[in-house]
Amino acid sequence: MKTAGENSSSRTFRVGPHRVGGGDLLWILGPCVLESLDLALRVAERLAKAVETENRAIVFKSSYVKANRLRGDSFTGPGLDEGLRMLERVRDKTGLPLTTDVHTASEARAAAEVVDLLQIPAFLCRQTDLVVAAAKTGKPLNIKKGQFLSPTDMGHIADKAVQAGNDKVILTERGTSHGYGDLIVDFRSLPIMRALGYPVCYDASHSVQTPGSSGGRSGGRREFLVPLLRAALAVGVDAIFCEVHPDPARALSDADTQWPWDRLEELFEAADMVRATDDSKVGVDV
Repeated sequence: MKTAGENSSSRTFRVGPHRVGGGDLLWILGPCVLESLDLALRVAERLAKAVETENRAIVFKSSYVKANRLRGDSFTGPGLDEGLRMLERVRDKTGLPLTTDVHTASEARAAAEVVDLLQIPAFLCRQTDLVVAAAKTGKPLNIKKGQFLSPTDMGHIADKAVQAGNDKVILTERGTSHGYGDLIVDFRSLPIMRALGYPVCYDASHSVQTPGSSGGRSGGRREFLVPLLRAALAVGVDAIFCEVHPDPARALSDADTQWPWDRLEELFEAADMVRATDDSKVGVDV
């Protein structure tokens, strides 16, 4: 059996122009939520430069609705119709492939007309009708592992998509609930999920959250983001998810865990350094 540090799962497919699996590294980057068209375009144009000048494989991510909020007065985004229009503008202006969260079967069908990758939120990953509807659009799926699930459980969820006729599935690790207000990343989950036969992704920004710890909103420990990113890359991943923002302190969602866009090179450099390591020294058998 291959180690987690060797290439990737047996499945490879494309998200827009970019290949997932087969040893390539896909980046899923962007602001947590669509705060404004101007902000989305500024971030996307910065990411498009990294594609052009550094040959990075980048998918732009932002949510039209953040349905999972603890407080009723939290900012949730522009909504489905306006949010998809914003994402279309980002695509037309920058050429970047797109992804966004979907929360219902009808949303999946609408979003699939605009984005290249449908993301199933962690708290909704067991919703069979949502996973099946998203799969039936034919678009690749990024299914985030629920904070309450084991990595082996994700095989059953991926099977729902496959049985619906779509095996273009990425499984994402984003931490596991540990008591109240904290998440712990069990890095064993990455090779375990990869052994199920799917490309795996590490969610660097959500993994350092401290849910509900900041007066009814999620806090976080951003200082751990790069060290844990390095650990995930050493274990072996096919994609990295990280929310980025020009001014995280003023972000309308996940202010404590979004990564400052002026430090984006730190993420790329960390990845390059780990991935340059001899494969014989990276990865674990499962």
